[in-house]
Amino acid sequence: MSLRCRSVLLAALTLLVSLLAVPTTVAAAAPTVTLSPATGLAGSSTLLAAAGFPSRTTATVTFAGSVSKVRTDRSGRLDRQLTVPAEATGTLTAVVFTSKVSASAVFTVTTATEPAPAGLRFGVTTPGGPTATAELDHVAALAGEQPSIVMFYRGFAAEPDLSELDAIAARGATPLLTWEPYDWTAGVDQPQYALARLRDGSYDPYLRRWADALRAWGKPVLLRFAHEMNGNWYPWAEGVNGNARGEYAATWRHIHDVFTSAGASNVSWVWSPNVSYTGSTPLGELYPGDGYVDWVALDGYNWGTTVSWHSWQRPEQVFDASLAELAAVAPGKPLMIAETASTEVGGDKSVWIAELFEWAAQRPEIEALVWFHYDKETDWRIDSSASAAEALALGLTRLRG
Repeated sequence: MSLRCRSVLLAALTLLVSLLAVPTTVAAAAPTVTLSPATGLAGSSTLLAAAGFPSRTTATVTFAGSVSKVRTDRSGRLDRQLTVPAEATGTLTAVVFTSKVSASAVFTVTTATEPAPAGLRFGVTTPGGPTATAELDHVAALAGEQPSIVMFYRGFAAEPDLSELDAIAARGATPLLTWEPYDWTAGVDQPQYALARLRDGSYDPYLRRWADALRAWGKPVLLRFAHEMNGNWYPWAEGVNGNARGEYAATWRHIHDVFTSAGASNVSWVWSPNVSYTGSTPLGELYPGDGYVDWVALDGYNWGTTVSWHSWQRPEQVFDASLAELAAVAPGKPLMIAETASTEVGGDKSVWIAELFEWAAQRPEIEALVWFHYDKETDWRIDSSASAAEALALGLTRLRG
């Protein structure tokens, strides 16, 4: 190789080495935060997703006054389920930050301005109660509409929690409080909750606290006190727990009077027996009187073959005889089905649901129907099967016309 060639090659190598020695800076991706959905009702939930943060670093997440620590993964991502407070309005900002970087996103709180669908009101009760946003959102998605009634259960150990009512109202729904004077873990024999004790003044301070709280809340509340009283499985039934004939109606009137004296006129009283059966207490013996009842209701289920004493029943077999008895006891009162559902065992649940809505369409006196969305004695849930869920959505669509 000539001297000139060696000189050119050496110069080229020197240039290459100098280029390699210059540090190369790659711009890091700017951190981002997204909320999905970015709008929704107070009491709903949203999923926060953050990206572009330092790898495996603890970040702080703030939203609507709450602060939490979340560690990013190896790619600098994190996610977090956030709950919109029941009393929230306007816009809320979610912020994610570390010692070096930060990013934010905005959630807009909307209001339930759409009126409830005309005709039969569809309601639901779910295991998590009024603040179980994901459960209620799931039911709304299955049904194709927001339930206009949300029912929940509270025993006499519970104190009023108006945030639960706020969460229901934020969904555009009416609360249906099933108020149970007992300890649900203790069986039928509970002398402290005998009917005589409930009306002798022992519980009046407690009753007054509830009455005052509901009056102060001010919005409509459906109060379903001591339901299924014509059976024998609750301590408030006559013939059990030392309760004598005639005591149930007298106790109802006493509790109603406490609320009346407190001025809780926004409370509507729902008298709700179980569907009648051989040996059940006649409804006429338990009715407190028209002046003490605003709604009448029935609880009835298709148990199928889940229990030895039952068989598959169509909706009219479940309800019709009891509806006739109820009409004779309380003619003209607004009527709801306060609990209903079907098992999958012993027949076709999707067919039963279709029959239920066809039956309800022929009974215009029924103004509301509440589905018991629990996996309890059997799987009562709307989506115990895909076909059952499809049948309920289709049934509501057809009912709406």
